[in-house]
Amino acid sequence: MVQVNTPYPATPVLAGFLREHGVEVRQEDLSLEVALRLFTRETVALALRKAAKSRSPSLRAFAEQGSRYAESVEPVVLFLQGKAPELAWRFSRPGALPEGPHFAELAPDGEGDPEEALQEICGLQGIESRAKIRASLFLDDLASALAEALDPDFAFARYAEHLAVAAPSFDPILRRLKGKPSFVDALVDELAAQAVARHRPDVVGVTAPFPGTVYGAFRIAAAAKRADPAVRTTLGGGYVNSELRELTDERVFDFFDSITYDEGFEPLLGVLGLGPKVRTRERGTTPDAIRGGGCAAAPGRAPYRVRVSDYTGLDLGRYISLVETTNPMHRLWSDGRWLKVQLASGCYWHRCKFCDVALDYIGRYAMPDPAQAVDALQEMSRATGVRAFHFTDEAIPPSLCRALADELLARGETLVWWGNIRFDRGFSPALAARMAESGCIGVTGGLECANDRLLKLMDKGITCASARAACEAFADAGVLVHAYLMYDYPSETFEETVGALDFVRRLFADGCIQSAFWHRFALTVHSPLAARPPEGLVPGRPAAPRHGRFALNEIPYEYAGGKAGEKTGRALSLATYNYMLGRGLDLPAKSWFAR
Repeated sequence: MVQVNTPYPATPVLAGFLREHGVEVRQEDLSLEVALRLFTRETVALALRKAAKSRSPSLRAFAEQGSRYAESVEPVVLFLQGKAPELAWRFSRPGALPEGPHFAELAPDGEGDPEEALQEICGLQGIESRAKIRASLFLDDLASALAEALDPDFAFARYAEHLAVAAPSFDPILRRLKGKPSFVDALVDELAAQAVARHRPDVVGVTAPFPGTVYGAFRIAAAAKRADPAVRTTLGGGYVNSELRELTDERVFDFFDSITYDEGFEPLLGVLGLGPKVRTRERGTTPDAIRGGGCAAAPGRAPYRVRVSDYTGLDLGRYISLVETTNPMHRLWSDGRWLKVQLASGCYWHRCKFCDVALDYIGRYAMPDPAQAVDALQEMSRATGVRAFHFTDEAIPPSLCRALADELLARGETLVWWGNIRFDRGFSPALAARMAESGCIGVTGGLECANDRLLKLMDKGITCASARAACEAFADAGVLVHAYLMYDYPSETFEETVGALDFVRRLFADGCIQSAFWHRFALTVHSPLAARPPEGLVPGRPAAPRHGRFALNEIPYEYAGGKAGEKTGRALSLATYNYMLGRGLDLPAKSWFAR
């Protein structure tokens, strides 16, 4: 499961690449297909029959409004697909849809009238916005009910995630694969088998970008082999690149015949017999087989270019746009049809001590020719009718942002775009204004610990002052800003954490950022911090399980100065959630830690 508002970019970009090499390709988005099968009157009716026998208070509340959920689910999906815009007039009204626990998010402090809050956010004329918010909350409520009634591992953007998070052993996944299928398990099996029968492939490739996609990937492979024992299966994606580089458990190859690493283009050609098998693993090979090579531009290679993704076979009109929050920046991830594109390869900074810069596809940087990049964007826009792009780069440098903006403006191209940057000094007011003029509507970037001592310690290459200046430049240009934040970095004190929250509070209060998210520091095996730990930091390395290692990325560690407790993370999340709604900005930062 991944987000259902737009295709995950791996299969379209690989489909375009393989077609360039004469390979016949078909692609399926089984995440979307699972979601569309779940949100039907038939599935809701099944969940209601289960709920009728349950003593759970939440399921009993669901059952009390069961007929309304069953009647509304398919019209809501059509509306969020953009196929029934006239329903906005109905769904915007309070009480038009059954309202469950998620509707409390409209008044998170328990005070005020939810309808007044919506009108304040959307305006009296914001019929469509109010309707999308209500319809999305309706599906959130329904997703929770379906999970409780039919399959507790289901969530909108993940499935059975717990099986693949920090998973040194393959045993839990294997036990689940061999056990009795759950409701969603059976659905995945059915959809995968239908896809194999429909397309009759020689090779099935599955991408697993996140832990919440891994178990589903193995179910797809197993179903494909049952449907056609001759089919060959291969696995790639972000999870593989970061977690499975030291894989030694041969049982994985009962499901996948090969595994591809890094950007996947050349490795996949090797799997198909169209090139050398670079950066791949098969049964009987060792992890050393994937060492070396380079995914970015290197001597003797063609210059880096933006790949043209091919969406043939993916009906963009079937995707569901969700407004998971009223925050305008935060909703970009789940609302709208974004064509996801990687402008450049790797990270142009590649020095942060906490980052996986030892991985080739991050540590080696190559930038495209701006004219070629815009050519690719125009080609994708013409083919799909979509003029909105999300650039998924590690970080777009100021020089590329300037060149891209200049090229778009020179051609008179009207596109909308957003992407990830670093909050460095190069993002001046003039550049931010130029980016906004070319169609940039938002940027995301890492503020990390938001403390100058710690930023210097992690070799982030920014300061709080330079980050604020960049945020101010974007805010003045009308560009939305999201900040990624980190806490519990080795040697971070409680006072520094409180100071970081106060810095963030002031950014929100001054309109410099619109959304933010905190995560706890994780030590990864591919980071400089793990390779050369500072004094006081003692990395651990889990022993390989009996059948060999499955995943290895985040590793345990001890720090002489101790670690922050879970309450710290809860306080930071609570404060930031309120800041994103414009609340609590006048409260002292430290007060959130006492709640």
